[in-house]
Amino acid sequence: MNRKFKIFLAVFIFIVVLDLLTKEIAVRFLSQVEKVSVIPGLFDLTLVWNRGAAFGILSEAPEIIRKLVLIGASSVAAVITVIYSYIKRFSLSYWEMVFLALIAGGAVGNLYDRIFIGAVRDFFDFYIKNYHWPAFNIADTSISIGITGFIIYELFFKKKS
Repeated sequence: MNRKFKIFLAVFIFIVVLDLLTKEIAVRFLSQVEKVSVIPGLFDLTLVWNRGAAFGILSEAPEIIRKLVLIGASSVAAVITVIYSYIKRFSLSYWEMVFLALIAGGAVGNLYDRIFIGAVRDFFDFYIKNYHWPAFNIADTSISIGITGFIIYELFFKKKS
């Protein structure tokens, strides 16, 4: 196993473990209270059971449709990410491996929730006055950072061949 793939695995495992651990802690503590205000007027910890996709998309669809679409899409995204990184592992930079690991780790963390819990456990709640950004978790953050980082790297830092 080459060094780049070890980096991929380390980041991937770290994200999955961190995501599932923080979700479990959030459920244990936030089930007892409505919310925990971290920065009043800006940021709370609030437990939200997201039965839809990212940011609650499809949350009103029939359960069987939600499950088929969400589990299928999550599975496909995770598999494509892993296959892409495996196929290109010798030509990908360390940063590309890290970004792909962030995406794959986040996808697996949320996929675990969908399969074994039936909903994704979200708990970060940012808001200004009455406007709330949809609640999210470590997996969502990891996926967003991975995608953003990968795009920025590809556009501005990747050496052109």
